[in-house]
Amino acid sequence: MNTGLRPGHRLRLLEGGRELFPAMVAAIDRARRLVHVETYIFVFANAALAVAEALERAARRGVEVRLVVDAVGTPEVPAEWQRRFAEAGVRWRIYAPLGWLGLLIPSRWRRLHRKLCVVDGVVGFCGGINLIDDRDDVVLGRLAEPRLDYAVEVSGPLVAEMLATMERLWWRLQAVGRVRERDFRAAWLAVRAGQRGRRRWRARSPSYESGAGGTAGAVVHGAAAAVLWRDNVRHRYDIEQAYLRAIAAAQREVFIANAYFIPGRRLRHALADAVARGVRVRLLVQGKYERFLQYHAPRPVHAWLLKRGVEIREYAPSSLHAKVAVVDEDWATVGSTNLDPISLLLAREANIVTTDRRFARHVRDRLVHWLGTAGAALEVATLQRRPWHERARDWVAFAVMRVVLFLTGHRY
Repeated sequence: MNTGLRPGHRLRLLEGGRELFPAMVAAIDRARRLVHVETYIFVFANAALAVAEALERAARRGVEVRLVVDAVGTPEVPAEWQRRFAEAGVRWRIYAPLGWLGLLIPSRWRRLHRKLCVVDGVVGFCGGINLIDDRDDVVLGRLAEPRLDYAVEVSGPLVAEMLATMERLWWRLQAVGRVRERDFRAAWLAVRAGQRGRRRWRARSPSYESGAGGTAGAVVHGAAAAVLWRDNVRHRYDIEQAYLRAIAAAQREVFIANAYFIPGRRLRHALADAVARGVRVRLLVQGKYERFLQYHAPRPVHAWLLKRGVEIREYAPSSLHAKVAVVDEDWATVGSTNLDPISLLLAREANIVTTDRRFARHVRDRLVHWLGTAGAALEVATLQRRPWHERARDWVAFAVMRVVLFLTGHRY
């Protein structure tokens, strides 16, 4: 389970935008040279406005500020903020614009789903939290209770890797944009600038000390940690393999909170095998109806796992958007990766992984809290007693998912 882990990290667990946004704003307001942000959704309203305003302030004082948003999650930046960013000097790009055919082209399902921020190359943020108010939801509307989600603030060696990966994408987007404009010289210069930029930020590393706090004081120093990626070239299966290794090594407990939980065959069997050897496996999953496939396709998988002794609870008070897991308090991950085919086969994702027992215990404590106070237990009998048309929708959704994967050349 220790592959790729490096010592010497400071980790802070952050719960929801109510903790992430102030931490990001504080870091951005201290920035001296560079702020680089990637997100799937950026809604310029309510609490998330504080982050947009911090980016604007940083650019006005001469900091290089870059923002990348995904075209599906954020189809457009509001005109007012386009003007404000232009006046301040914030540079922004939309990842993989859809064009008039939209998602009818399967290759366009490969989205930028990771949520990252790096400031000056020395402090980073990684998790599942989009830049949207905790009570706002693009599907469900205004929520009665805050969305449940997590991120990690990290400083230490892996931040340089985060920045290098983000820079590769940034300069690729710059180059692709110039190629589309048939400005090939500018495209080549963008590639060269990316190479120089990575060396420049590695060479200059100011000191940084973030604010104290976080969920239940969940700050640890000296943690061994790594950042894991999922892309469609070099890191296709890194995050899934990390989950499989951790589950295979479990001796007492596997605890997963995952918004869109439709694991493939290998993950399903790994969880069932863990139960068979005496490990307690508990899952906290989304309980709200958002979209047809996301709600119905997991049900046959849930039933299969329940029959094999996996405990599953649906999160009831609000939307569950977390993507976190703890194994034996020896391994924990927080990131953007759902255990579903979109995340594991198509999207760009990022997760922080650590074997620090203090941090793992913090994550577990929060999950136990929510499991005990906000989860409705699923049972096989309950699923089977539902009206026949509800059960039929489950299998239709599951079949549609499998057909779509087949058409894109994936087996899951």
